[in-house]
Amino acid sequence: MIQLKHLTVRYPNSAIPALSDVSLAVDQGQTVLLLAPSGGGKSTLAQVLSGLIPQDIFAVVDGRVSVGGIDPLTAPPGQVAAQVGLLFQDPEAGFATLTVEDEIAFGLENLRVSPDQMAARIQSSLDQVGLSGFNARRLDSLSGGESQRVALACLLAMSPPVLILDEPTANLDPASTREFFATLASLRPSHTIVLIEHKLDACWHLADGVILLNAHGQLMAHGEPSHVFDENRVEILESGIWLPADFADAASSFAPVAEPMPPPPMPGLPAVHLEGVSFAFPGRPPILQDVGLDIRRGSFFALVGPNGSGKTTLARLMMGLLPAPTRGEIHVFGDPLEKLSLADLTERVGFVFQNPEHQFVTDSVQDELAFSLKARRWPNIEVEKRVEELLVRFELVDKATQNPFTLSQGQKRRLSVATMLAVGQRMLILDEPTLGQDRRTTSALMGSMADLNRQGVTILIITHDMRLVGGHAQQAAVLLDGRIAFVGSPQALFRNAELMHAARLA
Repeated sequence: MIQLKHLTVRYPNSAIPALSDVSLAVDQGQTVLLLAPSGGGKSTLAQVLSGLIPQDIFAVVDGRVSVGGIDPLTAPPGQVAAQVGLLFQDPEAGFATLTVEDEIAFGLENLRVSPDQMAARIQSSLDQVGLSGFNARRLDSLSGGESQRVALACLLAMSPPVLILDEPTANLDPASTREFFATLASLRPSHTIVLIEHKLDACWHLADGVILLNAHGQLMAHGEPSHVFDENRVEILESGIWLPADFADAASSFAPVAEPMPPPPMPGLPAVHLEGVSFAFPGRPPILQDVGLDIRRGSFFALVGPNGSGKTTLARLMMGLLPAPTRGEIHVFGDPLEKLSLADLTERVGFVFQNPEHQFVTDSVQDELAFSLKARRWPNIEVEKRVEELLVRFELVDKATQNPFTLSQGQKRRLSVATMLAVGQRMLILDEPTLGQDRRTTSALMGSMADLNRQGVTILIITHDMRLVGGHAQQAAVLLDGRIAFVGSPQALFRNAELMHAARLA
């Protein structure tokens, strides 16, 4: 079903190919895991197989590609779309309409599906992803996890024989992740599936094969999962790729922090104080209801909850990125939010978006890192020094002149975090900070957060990864149906099995 012969892909302004001399074959009806370190060419290969490269995203491509007997490099887009469905890592990048039903219908219309068949296919695809009743919902009202499931429903409705899923569970809570992979299991072997995923414990048993790429986009191994994991275990660990727990010993498992927990939070007013905060968009049901919460200065705080519970909305309210709350008050380092200018607020708090592209404003990585420093009139020599430090710290030196939008998703995430560290705010809010990261860069990123926290910076992470919560956070809050259901230590949260289940965290 899929054949690659000596495939090499090189982006403009990049001296190193994203993929180098890759040859392999995937049989019809197989499910294969595509694994590589961050920046190892996973998303590039997905975009080649779906025809986005080179037809929509420019890159120099050498070698031969065949998917279901067609060449996606040259075939008309409609022909490729009928054969291959690609689920983007950022689902919003593929949306073209305003409502869920219209979005699913959009693909069917382009495939000339008869109108009398559309309603049943739309409903079936929504049922498969657990979104029955979402037909009329506006896409801009969805959570990240809900957007991901709508994007999958769009593909399932079109029913292409080949599905390429790029980090499909990145924005999903633990329970939704399990449900997604149960759906995926039901699609085998009627589809040929290429799955790019970091949550291997939940899905590796579904795979018939593993494609393993190294950091230079070269084929390291391709074969049956147990064989690939056993035979390449050392290389996998050295390159920072996640390993299923069944193949990793305790020493190689993810350990977020080796050092003791940071010192107690600083005395005085909290970094953020919320009192009776409610919020709703005009004409829509409330997203947040009577939220009261204190995030103490100098603390490492985790905000968790199921998809659609309002976590990102709450963070955006703290940053003044949404209209004022319907009711209630927000104070940031002692001052009412409405009294702070944008400049005052961003001097105090940095915000890393769930989707990194939403915060990029320049044409190169180094300019992105320098942007906020220049806006604050730092001397050029200090700007250059700080940019160089961040390029080294976040392993982006060889990407300095590249356009941020051409980076891999993991590299984009590292850049988005680095831009917020440039200025040195007193608090950082990070929405899914480790999304798209391999094991090594996840550990490095969270190590940086722990270092900053020890220096007195208040850290708030919004995450579905309970390993991060247990390994780093001093306190955690659970947001459930727009209300605070728990505030306390992670250990107390983990002991509350009923709440963990209700909040879809276990």
